[in-house]
Amino acid sequence: MKEQKTKVFTDLIVWQKAHHFVLEVYRMTTEFPNYEIYGLTSQFRRAAISIPANIAEGYKKRGHKDKLNYLNIAQGSLEECRYYLILARDLEYGSSDILNNLIIEVSKLLTKYSEVIRNSNN
Repeated sequence: MKEQKTKVFTDLIVWQKAHHFVLEVYRMTTEFPNYEIYGLTSQFRRAAISIPANIAEGYKKRGHKDKLNYLNIAQGSLEECRYYLILARDLEYGSSDILNNLIIEVSKLLTKYSEVIRNSNN
């Protein structure tokens, strides 16, 4: 896979999918109990937002090491969200096949994007 030239971070498919994930997290968490507003709802949303935000922040970093660091943070936030999905399901706040599928897809895209950057000569 060759690194494709993009003009802005919003051109990145991985960012687009991560942004879609955030929108779905917001939809799901609106159904959580009100007493979770400062607990699970807040934590889940914060972790979800961190994914595309770190992809965006790392996009303009010049050094590969810096870019990879931001992508690694995004991957960590994605795994945190994976846990919150499990917790929401176990607390019977709901489950979402859409979110589960998006987590898998974004994780694969982040891994591939990181590999491309790691293996590029620029």
